[in-house]
Amino acid sequence: MAQKYYSQHKSSPITEEEIKEKYNDIQEEMEEVLKWKKEEETKLKDIKASPQKKGAIKRALKKIAWRINTVQGQTIYWKFRVNGESHFKANLEKNEFWASCKQKAEEEQRKKDEIELPELLKKKL
Repeated sequence: MAQKYYSQHKSSPITEEEIKEKYNDIQEEMEEVLKWKKEEETKLKDIKASPQKKGAIKRALKKIAWRINTVQGQTIYWKFRVNGESHFKANLEKNEFWASCKQKAEEEQRKKDEIELPELLKKKL
């Protein structure tokens, strides 16, 4: 005999109040990430910082940039939800934003590789 596992929602749908709360939470998170970015940028400007420390800061800035994109995607999602859009449409918009971020990163990497390649070839000659 087949059981009906998915005959009804496992959890109740998210309420308008919860949606607004999530939207506010993600905006607060963006403020924290931007504050973190500002702190790391000021550390990078420190002339007393060692090369190892500067390398660590540069790696952290890459993580911060990725986190900013992530939070912006979440902001897009929750903004659509606050405006009354469905989860499906909001999720599509968020995923399109993330895809554009990934495409930009790939293009930047390709340009960087194209610039570095001739320099590597010159070194071999």
